[in-house]
Amino acid sequence: MNRYLSFLCLVAAGAFAANAETISIAELGFGDMMQGYGQPQRDHSVDKAKLSVGGEQFEHGLGTHAESSMQIDLHGTADRFTAKVGVDGEVHERGSVEFIMVADGKEVWRSGVMKGKQPAKAVDVSLKDVKQLDLEVTDAGDGIDFDHADWCDAKIEFHAQKPSTTPGAVQKEEYIRLTPPTPREPRINGAQITGVRPGHPFLFKIAASGEKPIQFAASGLPDGLHLDENSGIISGTVSARGEHVASLRAKNSLGTARGELKIVVGDKIALTPPMGWNSWNCFAAAVTADRVKSAADAMVKSGLIDHGWQYINIDDFWECHRDSKDPTLQGPHRDADGKILTNPRFKDMKGLVDYIHGLGLKAGLYSSPGPWTCGGCVASFDHEELDAAQYAEWGFDYLKYDWCSYNPSLESKRTRPVDFSPMKKFESAGKPKGLLDQIRPYVVMRSALNHQNRDILFSFCQYGMGNVWEWGEEAGGNCWRTTGDITDTWGSMAGIGFGQNGHEKFAGPGHWNDPDMLVVGKVGWGNLHPTKLTPSEQYTHISLWCLLSSALLIGCDMTQLDDFTLGLLENDEVIAVNQDPLGRPAGRISQNGSVEVWARDLADGSKAVGLFNRGRKASEVKVSWTELGLTGKHSVRDLWRQRDIGDSSDGYAAEVARHGVVLIRVK
Repeated sequence: MNRYLSFLCLVAAGAFAANAETISIAELGFGDMMQGYGQPQRDHSVDKAKLSVGGEQFEHGLGTHAESSMQIDLHGTADRFTAKVGVDGEVHERGSVEFIMVADGKEVWRSGVMKGKQPAKAVDVSLKDVKQLDLEVTDAGDGIDFDHADWCDAKIEFHAQKPSTTPGAVQKEEYIRLTPPTPREPRINGAQITGVRPGHPFLFKIAASGEKPIQFAASGLPDGLHLDENSGIISGTVSARGEHVASLRAKNSLGTARGELKIVVGDKIALTPPMGWNSWNCFAAAVTADRVKSAADAMVKSGLIDHGWQYINIDDFWECHRDSKDPTLQGPHRDADGKILTNPRFKDMKGLVDYIHGLGLKAGLYSSPGPWTCGGCVASFDHEELDAAQYAEWGFDYLKYDWCSYNPSLESKRTRPVDFSPMKKFESAGKPKGLLDQIRPYVVMRSALNHQNRDILFSFCQYGMGNVWEWGEEAGGNCWRTTGDITDTWGSMAGIGFGQNGHEKFAGPGHWNDPDMLVVGKVGWGNLHPTKLTPSEQYTHISLWCLLSSALLIGCDMTQLDDFTLGLLENDEVIAVNQDPLGRPAGRISQNGSVEVWARDLADGSKAVGLFNRGRKASEVKVSWTELGLTGKHSVRDLWRQRDIGDSSDGYAAEVARHGVVLIRVK
């Protein structure tokens, strides 16, 4: 009998093996697969090259990019997953990723950190009785730049129902606005400190919410400044260096609010991170003067100006294009004296800037140290002094300077004199030539800006090359991009945001890290759509950027703000973390698997703490007072809900949604 049963089992096993089928994961389609850059590619890398890992080439597989997630329904009838994985050869030695497989919520395989040029690593995992398989690629904790990741020859063996892809991270979450409605009584919000250089024009709008009209008053302003009592705009010039603390008052029919503003007249500006709007993530190449003006109007009409948002920044495509057939981008590049000219979309740049200033807002512009911008428009190489003078003449307050088209070999082609003396301190410090080449174009424009009788905040946009956070302040930057461009996906936002750990020690008043613009609301780079971030992911995005003291630049269409997005952008207690005058950004306090705690010191002695869950399911996240360097009893306040939670003697724990956050203040 036993021999007979054994025989039947062998027959059944043979029949089972004969019925087994194999399918490549690239044949399944990509469903709602997420990744931090580009699009998933069948049988090719993310940049559409042949798959290649560690010198070995592959005909079939999936090319993706950290951070990515693909969910596959196996229906409990799959047998085995096999593949070879690694960083695609197109990035050479760059890139660092980690491949992870999760079966029915349980991790079943992890590659460890893999870097460019390393040989492919084999995967062979049993899928017996598994219903759902998640294939994930993380950024290995150092950001997503160059993280081109390949699942080569990735196959699933199955014996019955064919596997299929399932919707990925597009969760059916309810859009719940946590920020309470703005009270009708007056409140003074926004920055409590601002800087200006002696003799330069000063412009500051007192950010005050509440039922309009509001009457403003200020005492203790330095000589040379005056307040418009109806608009709350403080303007003028101050000649003498020094610090002044002005007492502010905002009054409406329901009450009076009071606050203070420290005005520092000296060498530093941007004493808190810049807050405003940039045209690129919504309009990209389709930006026009009318759209910029509408954004400024919307900043006022929406009330965001009353919560401290200041800048209206024009990105690329205000200039004439080198070869576009679009008549709105055509025209002479410069006049006979070499002054840069606008394209027909921006017929009156001075008038546009004056309009923005008249609302109490500031204006920003874009250029590049090369001959052309990223979009192929006229840029500033060999015209830095002329361009800086023109920006000042128009009245701009902010310059984003994008690396595109610059090459160190251009320096031999200069026709106009340039003061390279600021480079001597870097050369004498023994910086390598490659790093000096990266620093030089920013020092040149910094020098040109210094010659203007105007404060122009200088934003380096060179994607974190050469560890810019280590030298950006010395080169004259007020903020600097630490990463490549952000997209509205969890992989991109989380990879960039959580990759900022360690950068905090290089930032502070006057010089800030910039992990790129905010991707909430309707974005699309010329093809508008609601952000792909879930509500929880959007709360994580804003919370993390505020903890990091990041530049806050709204990237959505300001004319289409919904109530949820407004709630993200007008929470004064959350914004206060970003604008805290101490200016000490957060770092990671602890990490346990997919949960993390980030914290920063605030000027009043309290701490802002973010409890983050990067995992796939809701999870408890906790922090002890010991981890924060605290002892004794402390009160806890939920900043998004603006309500006190209670006192605790040892720490705090909360259930945090998938990809979500709880942001608290410990006092």
